[in-house]
Amino acid sequence: MSKVYETVIGLEVHVELATKTKIFCGCSTAFGGAVNSHTCPVCTGMPGALPVLNRQVVEYAVAVGLATNCKITQRCRFDRKNYFYPDNPQNYQISQLYLPVCRDGGVEIETEAGKKMIGIHEIHMEEDAGKLVHDEWEDVSVVDYNRSGVPLIEIVSEPDMRSAEEVIAYLEKLRLIIQYLGASDCKLNEGSMRADVNLSVREKGAEQFGTRTEMKNLNSFKAIARAVAAERARQIELLEAGKKVVQETRRWDDNKEYSYAMRSKEDAQDYRYFPEPDLVPVVIDDGWIARIRARQPEMQPEKFLRYQQEFGLPEYDAAILTGDKSFADLFEAATALCGKPKKVSNWIMVETIRLLKENGMAPDEIRFSPASLAKLVDLADSGAITNTVAKEVFEQIFRNDCDPGQYVEERGLGTVSDEAALRGAVEQVIKDNPQSVADYRGGKEKAIGFLVGQTMRATGGKANPGLVKQILKELL
Repeated sequence: MSKVYETVIGLEVHVELATKTKIFCGCSTAFGGAVNSHTCPVCTGMPGALPVLNRQVVEYAVAVGLATNCKITQRCRFDRKNYFYPDNPQNYQISQLYLPVCRDGGVEIETEAGKKMIGIHEIHMEEDAGKLVHDEWEDVSVVDYNRSGVPLIEIVSEPDMRSAEEVIAYLEKLRLIIQYLGASDCKLNEGSMRADVNLSVREKGAEQFGTRTEMKNLNSFKAIARAVAAERARQIELLEAGKKVVQETRRWDDNKEYSYAMRSKEDAQDYRYFPEPDLVPVVIDDGWIARIRARQPEMQPEKFLRYQQEFGLPEYDAAILTGDKSFADLFEAATALCGKPKKVSNWIMVETIRLLKENGMAPDEIRFSPASLAKLVDLADSGAITNTVAKEVFEQIFRNDCDPGQYVEERGLGTVSDEAALRGAVEQVIKDNPQSVADYRGGKEKAIGFLVGQTMRATGGKANPGLVKQILKELL
């Protein structure tokens, strides 16, 4: 009988915080600047340059800790993590080992298997390293220090996950919480959210953990799911062959769907941690925590319930709209302007999501204003434009955020409700479609729908469909 294996997974999630300046200096944290343009003596590790802690980093870290049910360490401090690598200009990283800012929390996830609590061991603050760029043509590596000193929180989970599905559910929950807080945009493609996967396997029912490996270079949820499946299979294959799993750090190549060893896995003692001598301890008193707690925004679970109760939205709509903060913000602002929540919801859930997919865009890349959407809803709802025209206008709003009223007026797209003008078009449609006319007169009510459609086509979608149907019935 073959053995049944269980996967044990814990995550280290690094999140770049949305501060305007770095954690220990005044350099910009903006993504995509010219190489080494966002640097100074502090973040490039020049001798004698001293760090000064950015207060906003502590505020964001505490806010995330409160939202993930953590205990706040009211007297915490920074430590030096010593290692030598070209992207680390000081030859040490300022991090937190002994007294992290948040501890002992957790978030609830939901998968097809049901609800489950994933424990959070700790959240600590630290500075990011620079970025190595490997030029294979020149056979050299160069370093960009723009990212050096960008503030991070590292969220270290307990080894509570047992499948890729649980890993993705946990990451999505964390991302949603952090985005709602405004603490980070959590863009995996820009590296502002990165996850290292610690994974081991053991026989089902065993109490002792197997030897774990850590996988890096995971920059999408799909890559993480593939890496979990591949590493699980690799470790099981080793164990089945009577070999040992080596504790090491592995790099995932998503194109080849293969991981390879980078280095043996270090333990804390390998980094020779000691208290950071250039920074005083951070004291977070009750009043500071209370002020941060008071500023916490309405989170997704509360919004989800409120959208159903206050706006009368179905559960499905509420789940989609609150599943991304950009959708929720757009929905609330547009609804406040036009007072038509279900119609605003429909435009977001159907046309907006369709155009985002077609253009390969994320919700936070929406460029049109809530005011433009609200005006479009009002125009369509009042009958000033037909549904066909409304879709055409929305595409222009989506691309250029134009004023819908002005666009309709300049192009003469308003609904044609002039009975005399429509009567001629209807008469021509009747003349051109004798079979449908005969079907209708023979008792087939649905035939009139075809004739309405032909009239709408003949008028470029601008005819008032109710009036067209009325004229058709009269003439038939």
